[in-house]
Amino acid sequence: MRSWRRAASVILALSALAFALTNQSATADPGHSRFSFAVIGDIPYGDSQIADFPKVISQINADPDVRFVHHVGDIKNGSTVCSDDYFKLIKSDFDTFEDPLVYTVGDNEWTDCHRPNNGSYDPLDRLAAIRDVFFPQPGRTLGRNSVRVTSQADQGYPEDVRYTRANVAFAALHIVGSNNSMAPWTGNTSATPEQAAEVLGRTAAVVQEIRETFAAAAHEHNKAVVLLTQADMFDPTVTDPSFADYYAFQPIVRAIAEESARFRGPVYLFNGDSHVYTSDKPLDTGSQWLSFYGVTSVAPNLHRVTIDGSTDVGNWLKVTIDPGSKQVLSWTRVPFTHTK
Repeated sequence: MRSWRRAASVILALSALAFALTNQSATADPGHSRFSFAVIGDIPYGDSQIADFPKVISQINADPDVRFVHHVGDIKNGSTVCSDDYFKLIKSDFDTFEDPLVYTVGDNEWTDCHRPNNGSYDPLDRLAAIRDVFFPQPGRTLGRNSVRVTSQADQGYPEDVRYTRANVAFAALHIVGSNNSMAPWTGNTSATPEQAAEVLGRTAAVVQEIRETFAAAAHEHNKAVVLLTQADMFDPTVTDPSFADYYAFQPIVRAIAEESARFRGPVYLFNGDSHVYTSDKPLDTGSQWLSFYGVTSVAPNLHRVTIDGSTDVGNWLKVTIDPGSKQVLSWTRVPFTHTK
């Protein structure tokens, strides 16, 4: 009898301990708590911003709410040299972020480097250099407190990554301006075979990443999906867009539209490229972009945000996740505290 009672007591004690640990884990689980991240892009542009960039980083580091940072590409302006030394300088700045940093590649740092004022580089050489400098440990973020992410490094695209935080699925996608790098390089009237092959391979990887992100989000019952990219595929500053300048985005836009339409929660797309803050729904009913891209899947749940950038940028975007709200994400533009 005593043995039975002792065994029962042990079982009860273990059950109580397991219950306590389970509840402790649930309380500490970031998937059920508020979570903030910062988004910047198209910065630093020019000598003044390069000098002030460490101050931007310090300001973001000082915000106790921010636990993740995204740079959505263009670490230089489109009229400066794409040198190894410059890449290493920005990488050294990136290394001072206290929080994990996910960097999404922009066109200014490789696609447009064929321009004479950029150094007349082979863009594919610059892309290889970007990957060497900024993705030395595929599957891990940058920043002092690096964390693991799921990457496409095994396919040759270490910059395409996804992860989950606060019950929201994130994907950083390598989609660039200049018609996703199909704009002709200097001295050519059309894309070279090597150029087209790169775009086809990278686009296929991006579409795969989009579909896998949504599939995982549906399986895990995530509250929302966040996509981050450099290219503005719905640039409102262009009054009469020509499909000839946008056609390379079509398979990506279609994938985003199809997956967003199937997803039951909100979808957010953060991009840079066009430099002026915009908050809109580019794939909602009545949008010109549906017919422009030949999209049949209307996605009213897709909300796009273009962040401020370029020489006039005076703020960074602070985004907060509240898994308990219907909107899930909210954001505010935080003014820089230093003088430009």
